[in-house]
Amino acid sequence: MTGRLIYLVGPSGSGKDSLLDAAREALTARGCCIARRVITRSAEAMGEAALAVSAAQFEQMRGDGAFALHWQANGLYYGIPQEIDTWLAQGHDVLVNGSRGYLAQAQQRYPDMQVVLLTVAEDVLRQRLLARGRELPVEVEARLARNARFASDVFALDASVLVLDNSGPLADTVARLLAHLEQVCA
Repeated sequence: MTGRLIYLVGPSGSGKDSLLDAAREALTARGCCIARRVITRSAEAMGEAALAVSAAQFEQMRGDGAFALHWQANGLYYGIPQEIDTWLAQGHDVLVNGSRGYLAQAQQRYPDMQVVLLTVAEDVLRQRLLARGRELPVEVEARLARNARFASDVFALDASVLVLDNSGPLADTVARLLAHLEQVCA
């Protein structure tokens, strides 16, 4: 039996990394592997357990077939290592921190994947983005506008997408994620 890909998406600042960190132990205990992303961002600016590489290194890795999934967003390149296919073939569920903009391509490659959309109230998202200090206020507002466009997207219409509001306590979001995965990935 093959495993299932769990494709976590949400706006930057919604708490995807925090959710992954908080749920990691419980997910690992149930045999779920969490993929480590490769990103063309400096290690100091990461904010997540990702592998930082230069654009040249990323292109070399992509050319060598190192990625099962890869995309460009916000001026950066992101890759999910090819090893997820091995994990899936071994029967492990695999959780990846994905991209909403790359969702259609990911669904073509993994049609049975479970999409988890992490949402957050706009005022909370604005505060989080400003607090991390990676972007100018005008860039934060552009991110918020982009998020508003996605909010009216297919996610609201597709009953198979798990929508988790992460505006409140992280522990509540983790509990809802784990309960849902027990149902759909059992």
